Amino acid sequence: MKSRRALPPLNAVRAFEVSGRRLSFRAAAGELGVTQGAVAQQVRALEEHLGLALFQRHPRGLQLTVAGAAYLAEVT
Repeated sequence: MKSRRALPPLNAVRAFEVSGRRLSFRAAAGELGVTQGAVAQQVRALEEHLGLALFQRHPRGLQLTVAGAAYLAEVT
């Protein structure tokens, strides 16, 4: 059993879930009522926690990686 410290922060998981569903940090920020930078920072922290890249970042939006798509399916 994993310790509580091994679990990712809930806000980071929430930011990832909305970003993954919307494929946009800006849209996720609007839905969550926070800044785009805050969403990006939370997702980056989650990626570091998991040791995985969850998104490919493109100038016009996001694309889930294979690992990101699998993780999104787990958390939704």
